[in-house]
Amino acid sequence: MALTPGESDRLLLHLQASLAQRRRDRGLLLNVPEATALIADAVCEWARDGLSLPETLERAHHLLSLDDVLPGVADALGEVRVEARFDDGTRLVVVGDPFGVSDGGSGAEGTTPGADGEIVITNEATTAIGLTSHIHLAEVNPRLRLDRAGAYGRRLATATGETVWIRPGESVTLPTADIRGGRVVVGNTGLIDGPLDDPDIRARALTTLRSCGYLDVVDGAPFGEAVDAEAAVAALVRTQAEGPRS
Repeated sequence: MALTPGESDRLLLHLQASLAQRRRDRGLLLNVPEATALIADAVCEWARDGLSLPETLERAHHLLSLDDVLPGVADALGEVRVEARFDDGTRLVVVGDPFGVSDGGSGAEGTTPGADGEIVITNEATTAIGLTSHIHLAEVNPRLRLDRAGAYGRRLATATGETVWIRPGESVTLPTADIRGGRVVVGNTGLIDGPLDDPDIRARALTTLRSCGYLDVVDGAPFGEAVDAEAAVAALVRTQAEGPRS
């Protein structure tokens, strides 16, 4: 039977995970390769079962604990990465803090170091949307409804590399912090590409976001419609596909 390279890799991962599980069943503590294989294989199988990416990540974070691994494994294995085929396509799944060493979580509960404010974000898309701390909050996905003026110049106060997933129709309260340093933003939607504290840039950026269909909250009231947000997403995809113009 001829197998593609991807299929061969998947079978090898499954074999490694099966061996790791047999050793775990015998009461042995797992080493780095064994723990990695067990988590990665489980992620691939949950995706095959039809679970969504957020559901898969939630399960992966509870598969193993410090009691299951040898001393030092948690320090050496800060994350597990694996490509898994979901119903909507292949995704790179990054399981950060796979043994629950930190108390960070999604940031929706408790106090996050560096946080100096909170913001409510509602996902009005039909798919889950992920957010990380490096994105300028005012420019996040058009289908997320939030106070973009209040989010201007701010970011999520979550751990570097951590992704907060917001499910369709879900509203979450997340910790935020000012973007510090030089307070210059380049990239994202390309609306700013300059100093955040320039009042003209700020006013132009917020006006443009709203006119393009980004869902917003203005003076406590919802602003913008879901159909316009979908059009904004399509426009962003076209722009990224075309690339920079000469």
